Amino acid sequence: MKTLQQLLDGKKYKEVISIAPHRPVFDALVVLAEYKIGALLVLEGEKLVGIFSERDYAREVILKGRSSKTTQISDVMTHNVICGKPDDTVEQALTLLTSKNFRHLPVVDNDKVLGILSLGDLAKETIDYQQRLIKKLESYINS
Repeated sequence: MKTLQQLLDGKKYKEVISIAPHRPVFDALVVLAEYKIGALLVLEGEKLVGIFSERDYAREVILKGRSSKTTQISDVMTHNVICGKPDDTVEQALTLLTSKNFRHLPVVDNDKVLGILSLGDLAKETIDYQQRLIKKLESYINS
């Protein structure tokens, strides 16, 4: 099974898509829409200080009647972010996400943010892996 670094290497956007904590939520929504993604890493300089997702927006802005133009990311982001390591396997990452009920996993190496993977990224790779394994087994059986 692939590592998280291998999945990051195959992603469409190689750069780390992020936002600063002092920016308004509206700015984050624009970036989420532009890249068609569900979460943004919140970086202060190069340091990961949080993650902001569509769930955060729904729960902390909309349902609480806050304004997306005046509320800062730091007020509504998830602060204590659990991260994966580049040499973790997809299986390890899936186990972590499902046990913690998260949908996005930042990948960090020695405090350097390498990127972010979604539950969908991990599920797709798992399905691809299983299909490759089935083909190998069918080939073995038929030979």
